[in-house]
Amino acid sequence: MIELTLTGTSLLVASTLLIGFCGLLFVGSIIAPGPKIETTRSDGTTFVYKLNGLSLFLFTTAVMILAHYFGWFSLSILITYFLELFIVTNIFAFAVSLWLYLEGKNSQTEPSSFLKGYYYGVTLNPTLCGVDLKIYSYRPSLIGLALFNASFAAVQYETYGSLTLAMIIYQGFTFLYILNYFHFENGMIFTWDIVSEKFGWILVWGDFVLVPFFYCICGWYLVHTPDLLSPLAATLLIMLYIFGFWMFRGTNNQKHRFKSNPNIKIWGQPAESLDGRLLVSGFWSWGRHMNYTGEILVYFSFFLTTCFVSWVPLLLPLWLTGLLIHRSFRDEMRCNAKYGELWQRYKQRVRYTMFPPIY
Repeated sequence: MIELTLTGTSLLVASTLLIGFCGLLFVGSIIAPGPKIETTRSDGTTFVYKLNGLSLFLFTTAVMILAHYFGWFSLSILITYFLELFIVTNIFAFAVSLWLYLEGKNSQTEPSSFLKGYYYGVTLNPTLCGVDLKIYSYRPSLIGLALFNASFAAVQYETYGSLTLAMIIYQGFTFLYILNYFHFENGMIFTWDIVSEKFGWILVWGDFVLVPFFYCICGWYLVHTPDLLSPLAATLLIMLYIFGFWMFRGTNNQKHRFKSNPNIKIWGQPAESLDGRLLVSGFWSWGRHMNYTGEILVYFSFFLTTCFVSWVPLLLPLWLTGLLIHRSFRDEMRCNAKYGELWQRYKQRVRYTMFPPIY
């Protein structure tokens, strides 16, 4: 296993890495180029989002590649200080959550208790220096995840002089997944987290701690795993990833295109809907939340790169499956309240939720 250390000096190094990383990404969120989208928030105010996450991700990737090529920096430092980074990032998340509570506690939406306000948040869309903090938090979260994943490859190469086929495939899977998120960063503006969730500990801790430190668990187990993946297994695994990714992105894309223009064609046929509001073509004829199903398949492909060397990495796709099933329940409740009788007709037309013909 990878050796972990914990000293006062190492905690200081980890704190410097964390603050420097988050600080640079925050400054980058202000000055880096990117398209701008103006939206109307739930309180009636307008806000201009600067969507430069892709620029920041590509710039970070380029800097890391150059640093490794010229020997300036090795990402293996992230694994050396993994425990320290985990500790200081937790402290950071708890402190930021407290700051958010104190900043917003005098608003009209002040909660009845400190714990509720601290946990769920007080302010819907807090900003700092013109940056929406909820959108910003996804950047250190996912770019941090990408760096942790890359650091596992760095450690394996520095230890053994080469990368296993499983590690190469895992790096490709995770890099494309994160790249795709930032390519479609504009879609995040219209998600439930951004539109309706207040910004408190549950989102802050999830973004800064849970995602980068837990979602990389498969890469951790690949570092010292021998090359167990056969060419046939690798081919089947890539096919699973492509199918899951196609379903994940295709489902969201079909809905977005339909909302923009109800007269579109899906899979070569005119889009069909109920009362022009609820799409029942393409993936939306298979199930009501097939985008969640596709994402679950993507995460199972991450796990399968480990070739079952341990059941611990299985916790990642199982966690995501539980999370998305719970989210689908919440989506169903909101849609039932929004659409009423139309939603009941939709459920009769599209019977399955996520896993046809089981669920």
